[in-house]
This record gives sequence, structure tokens and C-alpha cells, in this order.
Amino acid sequence: MTRNGQRLVLLIDDEPAQRRLVATLAARGGWRVVFATDAEMAIATLGTQDGMQLDAILLDHSAPEGDATVLIAELRERRPALPILMLAADGSVAHAVAAMRAGATDILVKPLAPDRVLAALEAAVAGTAAGELRPLTEKIPALLAFDEIVGSSPDFRAALAIAAKAARARVAVLVEGESGVGKAVVAEAIHAASPRAKKPMITVNCAAMPANLIESELFGHEEGAFTGAFERKIGRFHDADGGTLFLDEVGEMPLEAQAKLLHVLQTGEVLAIGARHPREVDVRVIAATNTKLLDEVEAG
Repeated sequence: MTRNGQRLVLLIDDEPAQRRLVATLAARGGWRVVFATDAEMAIATLGTQDGMQLDAILLDHSAPEGDATVLIAELRERRPALPILMLAADGSVAHAVAAMRAGATDILVKPLAPDRVLAALEAAVAGTAAGELRPLTEKIPALLAFDEIVGSSPDFRAALAIAAKAARARVAVLVEGESGVGKAVVAEAIHAASPRAKKPMITVNCAAMPANLIESELFGHEEGAFTGAFERKIGRFHDADGGTLFLDEVGEMPLEAQAKLLHVLQTGEVLAIGARHPREVDVRVIAATNTKLLDEVEAG
């Protein structure tokens, strides 16, 4: 903060139009903006008189992801307590997780709305969050336990925290929550932050799949396995080999298919309908449901 009480933000952006826009938006909330066009200039600015009085940093993500995250990490190392907000062209979970790991405090998705920019700056200074990420004073290793995060509000910010914590595990994951709370986003976050991120994530909506077709959809079938099976079909488990299979509304899956799913989870083997021999697959299963499955099991 400057001597006259005006708050100061460093904007790292090489686009003149974007700099003018952010400066105008920030000025409405009583902020003054200083500019840096690249990483070298940004680091040098930290040592200036203005740099010593900074209240926050805004970093545009138009640079290659590796460059942006390296810069975030260096800024965080030099100024551990200074909020760093990243401006992103999209809400990519992969980009958000990368920024999170590097030390970002929050993310704002463009196009920038005036109220959103000011709210994010105010929240960053206050130690809260108003963008796409939860507050990140803690790094990945210090995140809450997975069950604690699931028990909190399952919005986008929690999705990122879950991704950071659960992504490295090989176990299947079940996400429970009411319809519309973002269970699919949580699944995408886990996949994007995992070693499987470069492999496909296949989604199957169990509630939208006819009961008599879901086994064929998931496990595949051989030609002539049943009436209408005119050709061999590769199932979704095979499509997702090496990656992730997301089973949305898994509670709607017929019991027969559930039994086959359990076998796959236990053995890693998929037996297509009409096939004589199973095939091994390496698939991480993430399932979601809007019901409490344990309660339904106990109720019979």
C-alpha cells in the first residue's frame, strides 16, 4: 500500500489493451496498477519502491503454461505472503491445478467482469477467495484430508483441492452429492491432476443408458452375442484403458451390471458379452451419485 493509502497491484501482461482494461477496472476500487510485460521485468519490479509496497499481483496466463507456473513459483518464493491471482482464458482444470501447485492464490477467468476483478482483489488482500480457486495459503502437501474436503462444499474450489490430494492414488473414487453441485467437475479435476491426465477420460451417464444396453456399453460384446449384435463392440473400459472411466449416477446401474463392475474393480479384468476370455485393463474408476449408496445398501 502506498503512503497515501492507495492499494497497489502489479499486472504482468504484454497486451496493451488488457493492461488498460485492468487498470480501469482496478481504479474503480481505489487500486493503482503498475505494469510488467514479462517475467524478467516482473522480478525486477519487486525490487523497486512500488514493488516493495505491492498488495497483490495479477498474472495473465497467455504465456505458455510452463512459463506461467515457473513465474508464479518464483514470485511466491520471493514474496511468500503476497497474493498472486492468475487471469486465464478458460476454466481449464489442468491449468488451475498447475497454478495451484505453483502457489497461486486465486484464478479469474476472462472475459473479466468489473465486479469480479474488484471482488477478487479485495478477497485476496483479506485472505479469502472470490475467483475459481479456494484460498491457497497451503500448498498441495498441506491440503485437507480427502474425506474432509468431500464433506465440505463440493464446488469448483473443492474440486481442485480434491484433485490435488486424490490424483496420485490408484483407488477408485466415489463422489456423492445432490444434482447440480459439480460432481463431474470434481471427477475432471482428479483426472487432470493425475498421472493419467494424458490418457482419455471416458464418461458414461448410467441414468441415461437403457438397462439392457449398459453392460454392452461398459464391457463390450462379441458379434452375435445377442439379438442385434451384428458386429463386435469395444466397451468403454477398453476405450479408457490407461486413463479414467467416470460413471455418472452409478446408483442407477442395474444390479447385474454392478456385479460385473465389482469384478472389474477387484481383478482389473473385463469380460465382454459373448467373449470366452477376459482382457486386462488399467482403468481408474471415478463414480458419482446423487444418493447415499451406503444407506440404500443398509436398507436392502
